[in-house]
Amino acid sequence: MTTFDKREKDFERRFALDEEIRFKALARRNRKLGLWAAEKLGLSGDAAADYAKAVVVADLEEAGDEDVFRKVRKDFDAKGVQVSDHQIRRTMDELLAEANREVQEVG
Repeated sequence: MTTFDKREKDFERRFALDEEIRFKALARRNRKLGLWAAEKLGLSGDAAADYAKAVVVADLEEAGDEDVFRKVRKDFDAKGVQVSDHQIRRTMDELLAEANREVQEVG
């Protein structure tokens, strides 16, 4: 194996690991966002856990965060929860940073 081949394999391994960490962090962020939103929606216990799972599943609709944002926004609007788009997006960002730290710690 040449040095170039070794570097390429190492790069591929690192990329795969980075993608796995990113996936785990996003799933964790979405669960936390779902629990945050569930509280705003007046849900608790199993209903809150089920809602958090639904937010995680919503992220599978398309690439990026818009599918998750739309779900939470739509559910807030349906229940008359007064939370701005900015607050939802800011919470998403804060929870992603928190989830990234947690995933890195678990490592």
